[in-house]
Amino acid sequence: MALTTLRWGGVCALLAVLTHRQVAAAWPDLRLRWRYVLALAATGFTAFNALMYAAAHSTSAVNLTILQGAIPIFVLIGALAAFGTHIGALQALGAIVTLIGVALVAARGDFTALIQLDFAIGDVFMLIACAAYAGYTLALRNRPAVPAFVFFAVLAGSALLVSIPLLLAEIAAGTVIWPTVTGWWILLYVAVYPSLLSQVFFMRGVELIGPGRAGLFVNLVPIFGALLAVLLLGEPFRAYHALALALVLGGIWLAERGRG
Repeated sequence: MALTTLRWGGVCALLAVLTHRQVAAAWPDLRLRWRYVLALAATGFTAFNALMYAAAHSTSAVNLTILQGAIPIFVLIGALAAFGTHIGALQALGAIVTLIGVALVAARGDFTALIQLDFAIGDVFMLIACAAYAGYTLALRNRPAVPAFVFFAVLAGSALLVSIPLLLAEIAAGTVIWPTVTGWWILLYVAVYPSLLSQVFFMRGVELIGPGRAGLFVNLVPIFGALLAVLLLGEPFRAYHALALALVLGGIWLAERGRG
């Protein structure tokens, strides 16, 4: 939880220098929708990050990244429920194939674990995180008409506020871990790249091509994540991981083909 709070604190420090005038100018419009802004920050930023970090205590980085392949499917299903978006036969098939891949990872290659509901709690946390991020992606469709960078700055500030109670709870429990010297360098990377640049690019992508298609690009995360987990962390890449990755990406390919 310290990492969650500190990453958004770092982002806010950077954005305070870059966007304080623009935020002040847009604030009257944003203030009218403060509940919406707070909900977006809580689900897409704070909850997603906190659940992912909690998940990492009991599941592997390979699992974490492959399970994120569920996000586009959650977006697809959410778009149907929230906006009545039509789902064709290929899209439905793609969703089913992807979910089988996700289930294969959660079951560690043993589908009897599904029947026994025997999952690592980290995998469950990660799937909840994916559902939260899918909700955030769908909600971006109706964001206020302010520049993306300004809107992100307000979301980052809101994410910082929402994360503070989680940090206080971690401190009270005596489980907080403060960064080492190396940790501060890691924190700087997390603040600048995944927290700042990727989020702004993603919001702009949703603007240009819509949440459904933008969500598909999240499926590069399983590819990059699994590769880096093996190369940098030395984690094992088992046969069921390869099959699950093929199912997840193949399902997304079918879903995208079905858009036509």
